[in-house]
Amino acid sequence: MLSSGHPCRLTRRLAPRLAIQCLVALMLSCGLAAGHAQPLTPDNKTIVMVPMRDGIQLATNVYLPDGDGPWPVILTRTPYDKDGIDRSVAEYNTRGYAVVSQDVRGRYDSEGENQPFENDIEDGYDTVEWIAAQNFSDGNVGIFGTSAPGITSNLAAAAAPPHLTAAYVTVAPDSLFYRSRFVGGVFKESHSGGWLRGQGVSEEAINAYKARAVLDDQWRATDFLFHRDNVEIPVYNVGGWHDIYAEGSLHNFVYLQNDGNPQARGKQKLFMGAFGHGVLQGDLEYPGGGMINGDLEEQFRWWDYWLKDIDNGIMDEPPVSIYMMASARKGNVSDKNRVIHMDSWPPQNNKTRYYLQPDMGLSVEPPAVTDASKTYTFDPTNPVPTMGGQNLGADVGPRDQRDIGQRQDYLRFSTPVLQEDVVVAGHIDMELFVATDALDTDFVVKLVDIYPDGYEALILDYPIRARFRNGQNPGDVELMTPGAVEQLIINMWSTAQTFEAGHRIGVHVTSSNYPRFAVNPNNGAALDDSSTPAQEARNTIYFDANRPSSIVLPVVTAPLD
Repeated sequence: MLSSGHPCRLTRRLAPRLAIQCLVALMLSCGLAAGHAQPLTPDNKTIVMVPMRDGIQLATNVYLPDGDGPWPVILTRTPYDKDGIDRSVAEYNTRGYAVVSQDVRGRYDSEGENQPFENDIEDGYDTVEWIAAQNFSDGNVGIFGTSAPGITSNLAAAAAPPHLTAAYVTVAPDSLFYRSRFVGGVFKESHSGGWLRGQGVSEEAINAYKARAVLDDQWRATDFLFHRDNVEIPVYNVGGWHDIYAEGSLHNFVYLQNDGNPQARGKQKLFMGAFGHGVLQGDLEYPGGGMINGDLEEQFRWWDYWLKDIDNGIMDEPPVSIYMMASARKGNVSDKNRVIHMDSWPPQNNKTRYYLQPDMGLSVEPPAVTDASKTYTFDPTNPVPTMGGQNLGADVGPRDQRDIGQRQDYLRFSTPVLQEDVVVAGHIDMELFVATDALDTDFVVKLVDIYPDGYEALILDYPIRARFRNGQNPGDVELMTPGAVEQLIINMWSTAQTFEAGHRIGVHVTSSNYPRFAVNPNNGAALDDSSTPAQEARNTIYFDANRPSSIVLPVVTAPLD
């Protein structure tokens, strides 16, 4: 049922876009993008080599339901081996969907060079339109994936192939540059570096990635952030608060729903659970918090609505569902941990500053003293160790920060014991007044839920590299002036957390978090300079009336139930 000359059914949205899209449409209509099938295997799988516009062929599995088609088709494109879906494809086929699973360029059985995500806009387009040209396809194509296959799904959607109808994307960022490779200008060592190594990328190439912390044309050409305005389809985004891409899942939904392409606006869905990119570590648990692979039944509701025109009510329900986290010690989980449904994100809130205090407290009242600060020595050879957080695969989740111990370069601030709940839901920033004796250094801030017994549950932890305090665009880079006081704005991403009465809100400040983030050598050298020796930095945090450092929490102002 694989056609070598079936004309492409460009029946929906083939309007003038890019010249290359027209070229691919022409290739398809002439049968030039047909694949060569191998015999069916016992599990009803056909293996096809599908050519891309440059002649590179990508290894592709086609799984067809019993009976006669055509059928709607669900596609996934993966660097993790196209055969991985063998175990679950029967569920899709039983429900009347053909499935296509493809090895991305340069991985497993596919031809070409392995350059992660750099060809997936064009390759995604070509694959979708190849599917639409086959006899087994009814012209409705959905795409799905988790993590890296979620990234390839977004990039395919950004190409706006005419036959791509809907997507279901789990834990994928809005930007590889800002969310995956660099955060606050700091390379995500254990996540991005570790993942690239797992994909067979050389250390030389990884070092080249690390040196590309300034936005360049290559990033713009391949990063979803700069192409998402082309997305014309409904996308169901699933994310987790402890996931590596939490903020990306939120931003993908918010942008497409409110500001995206007119054909996409108002058609998006979001679920934010309380899971991570791996099993949560630590002593907390979140019943009903979802899972990294999403909800299969919800996914099928999505496909049935958009690919089969079955009105099952999914689009009549609130577009946003979020898990509100609260006190969650294993065996003693508060009933304030729950899923909340709402019409938009974020909910109504009041941006409330909690100020660092000279006595190491944290208060909504600004400090009154005229001169207060704390100085510590940041030694790059002795970084603060990572203890949980939004990590990849290991050491994931709200671990107890007491395990870090007492260090002169690790400052803990906290509120008094809360007399009533503080419900936080939305984006968080840290406004930090600092000085250093180095040309460049890092600052790291953590938001912590402190339990009555002292357990310091990590909620968020984010850095900023001082040279990128004005941004990561060309021309933004500016080294520090030793001794000069600067205000840094640290993007702390977002959360939904109830700090319950009896708990305390904590803010921790330091200058490293390794291996979650690469360590700054403090020498101010060029990003590709590995020969200049690292040096210690004397870093100062200010918290007085003239330099009031504070974390800005979105405190919810109306009931969420």
